[in-house]
Amino acid sequence: MQALRFFKKHTVLCVATLAALATCCIVPPSAEYLGYFDFKTLTCLFLTLAVVCALRNIKFFTILARRIVMLTGNLRMLSLALIYITFIGSMLIANDMALITFLPLGYFALSVTKKEKHMAYIFILQNISANLGGMLTPFGNPQNLYLYTAYEIPTGEFMGIMLPPFLLAVAMLTVCCLVLKPEPLAIEEAFPEKLNKPRTVLYLVLFALSILLVFRVFPYWIGLLVIPVILFFADRDALKAVDYPLLLTFVMFFIFSGNMARIDLVRDVLSALLEKSTLLISILSCQVISNVPSAILLSQFTENYRELLLGVNIGGTGTLIASLASLITFSEYKLLHPGDGKHYFLLFTLLNLLFLAVLTAAAYFIFL
Repeated sequence: MQALRFFKKHTVLCVATLAALATCCIVPPSAEYLGYFDFKTLTCLFLTLAVVCALRNIKFFTILARRIVMLTGNLRMLSLALIYITFIGSMLIANDMALITFLPLGYFALSVTKKEKHMAYIFILQNISANLGGMLTPFGNPQNLYLYTAYEIPTGEFMGIMLPPFLLAVAMLTVCCLVLKPEPLAIEEAFPEKLNKPRTVLYLVLFALSILLVFRVFPYWIGLLVIPVILFFADRDALKAVDYPLLLTFVMFFIFSGNMARIDLVRDVLSALLEKSTLLISILSCQVISNVPSAILLSQFTENYRELLLGVNIGGTGTLIASLASLITFSEYKLLHPGDGKHYFLLFTLLNLLFLAVLTAAAYFIFL
């Protein structure tokens, strides 16, 4: 039973581990394995997650978001607030963390206003906004951090590539919110939490440092010397709360993709497919093996990082397994509404396929 619970909670990690072990049988472990790992990506991801956990522990994001939600006066404005908060949050603290932080806020707001019937719709839009909001910045999505580092993409070029689909995603999400009726609602302030200002300032400084590391302003090893030491004394729980399974998942994906790149048949087939259309192949790959492993795997076979970057971000929409963030949202919804999974799945698939189709067409015919 414990093994089953672990698998359900860490499905992606378990699958990644099995895939890595399977390729190890084909490509035996050797000193060349050390060349598989992108230590800068792993370090920057760890440091960003640690600081975000510290900010979450003092309820920084929750308090800020609640104050914004309190200003809404109807269902339409509430949905816009929740979607934009998640959208912006994913740009700053990564899509997974944005969902973990702001999905409970959506549940609270809809529950206290007796609008639970809209919860599936709002949750799905929050999920889409987390996946697509994070695509604008190198640290917004895990696959972005990897590709930004692996290809050494200039920051201006990176954001220039992702700005058009980002703006289209904002427009589509806004329209999805505007279709809701402006039903009046009232949310009364019922939360006594106050920000710890000294810790807030300290953690925001550390957060700024983690961003500067991603943007290559400072060598990443400086952050590794500074941030964990400060957090060890300021908030050890933040270091404990880091999503280590996510980091281990990256390690397994590096092993899997590194081994796959050394298999002649795989290298020949994927290289040929990517030459025809890196964009479409990367989008399709995400629907089957998710966006992060797709980015790591396909980067071994193409230098066309523009199409690959677009593909693994747009490809985060679509199927339920296209993004880890989607699995997080689905799990959270099932916990809150057991027995309503089928309705959620159908609505999720409909809305995500709509976003996938529009963004793919725009990328193929306009953005490239």
